[in-house]
Order: sequence, then C-alpha cells, then structure tokens
Amino acid sequence: MATIKDVAQRAGLSISTVSRYLNHHPYISEDKKIKIQQAMDELDYVPNSVAMQLRSNKSYTIGIIVPRITNPYFAYLIDAIDKEIKGTPYHTLIMQTYNNKEEELRLLNMFKQRHIAGVIMGALENDIEVLETYTKYGPIILSADQSMQSDKVKIIHTNQRQTTYDAIQYLINKGYRNIAYCTDNSYYDHCFNKPRNVGFRVAMKDNGLDIRNEWIFNNVRTIEDGEQIGKILLRQEQLPDAIFTGSDEVALGLMHFMTAHQIDIPNQIAIMGYDNQPISSLLKIPLSTVNQPVNDIGKQLINYLLALLEETEFKSKDDVLKLNIVERQST
Repeated sequence: MATIKDVAQRAGLSISTVSRYLNHHPYISEDKKIKIQQAMDELDYVPNSVAMQLRSNKSYTIGIIVPRITNPYFAYLIDAIDKEIKGTPYHTLIMQTYNNKEEELRLLNMFKQRHIAGVIMGALENDIEVLETYTKYGPIILSADQSMQSDKVKIIHTNQRQTTYDAIQYLINKGYRNIAYCTDNSYYDHCFNKPRNVGFRVAMKDNGLDIRNEWIFNNVRTIEDGEQIGKILLRQEQLPDAIFTGSDEVALGLMHFMTAHQIDIPNQIAIMGYDNQPISSLLKIPLSTVNQPVNDIGKQLINYLLALLEETEFKSKDDVLKLNIVERQST
C-alpha cells in the first residue's frame, strides 16, 4: 500500500509539501498540485482522513440531522448540501431523529466529543433553548420559521407560519369552510405553537371558522398515514370540504385511498400538500401544494456553516428562501 513518502518521491517533492496539499494549504503552486495528484492517481494512494484530522487537530465532518431521510424533502436537502461541499475537505455524517426529542439529544451529544466540526439541522424537535446549550461545542445551523430567533444558533429563515396561513386562506377563498388539518407533531401538546400550527389556527380564527377536533390529525408523516386518514374520514358521518395534509407524502396516500373508494377529488374533498415534491405534479390528479425551495435552502445552510468554520463572510439570500403556493387540480 502506497504511503505519503511514496507519493512525495513519485512527484519529486518533499513530504511536507505533499502533506500541505492533503491538508488543503492555500500556498501551493498549481504545477505542484498537479504533480501530487498525478502521483496519487498512479500509486492509487488514498489519504487516511482520520490521521489527517488528528494531525491538524480539526474535524472535517459535518453532521446533518433530519427527521427521516426517506422523506423526499430531506433527501433532496441532503443532496443539495452534499453537492455544495464537493471540492472542499469536508464530508457529511447523516443522522435521523425519527421526530424523537430524546434521539435528537443523543445525536447532539456526539457533538461534545469534537468529532464533528459543525451541525446542520433540517428540523428541530426540542426547544431552541435546549439547542443553544450545544453551541459551545461548535456552530449549529438550523432551518426554521421566521418566528424563531436565537443569539447562539444560526438560523436560515423560511416563512412557514405565513405560508401555512396563506394556504388555508387560499382554501377558504376557494369556498371550502370545513377544513381538516394534518401535522407531523402533536397539535394539542407541546407543539401547539409550532409555526405551521399557528398559521392554520389564526387563518381559521380570522375567517370565523371552527376547528373540529375529529379533523385534526397528529403525528402523520407517510403515505401509509395518509391512507389511514382516508379510512378514518370515510367512517365519519361527514367529509370535510378540504384537508391540508402538511406533506405531499401524506397527501399521496390520502388521494390514493380516496380515489380507490370512488371519492371525487376535489368535488367531494379537496386535498392540499406541502413541499412540492417532483411527484406532486405527475399524479393523475396533480396536487396543489406549498413549494419549499429545498435546493436553495440546502445551499444556504451549508454555505453559512462553511463560512463560520472557515471564518469567512456569509450573506443570506432571503429572496430565494420564500415559500409559495402552487395551485393544481386537487383543490
């Protein structure tokens, strides 16, 4: 197996020059970089990342914490982050919370061991005050609603509360009055004041509409959950006019179940999703949804974190982070 000494000999350079190249030292000429890379390719030399980390006393691992990578939104978010760090010395470690507060804390506790340079969080299960206690171990970047503020956690803001309000108002303006609501958390528990839940509640109140407990669906996230909601609704005496599903996955399951049982969408029930996943426009009944600019959100998250790690300047591009309603045939 080739060593760094072998690479140096093949390139005709010193071991220290090769070492600086491997550690991304800025002051190495282009011709030396080419010689070193050619020597590495010829010798099939692969640097030991652990050894490099120990020598530099710096981690190049970025932790990405998401609820579920099987959710297409978070899969696309991770993909956008990974693409952005190509060509840098950093790499990612992906961790899933499964929407569990304790699991989120267990993953954050890995931060204490200094094996992770910084953390990107696609969602937050615990209170922001809990997350702030971990910032002493390194930078944490969070994607969250504009209503969430922190002096310690760096936040890429999106307008989730306002856009949920706008989505419910859109349904009301279409003539729907009896509106069901799905959330990926516990609506009546500690998540009562989550931005999306607040947006829904305020929109209903502003229009003088009642919120019916039997039409609030908690902790729903998957296609299977959507199908289960369909079963529950068909057992009830009355269908809601419309349902805001909170995710395209849930909407897909619900639409599949309803059409299989000859329920006319949107005439008997209108269905609205959230995320604008690629499949939402390809369904037999294209899905109205809330568009999240996931690629831009991912780029902003990783560029903010890299700026903090490399002590460079970062400026958020707020204009590319706005969510918006996409109207299609399901409503």
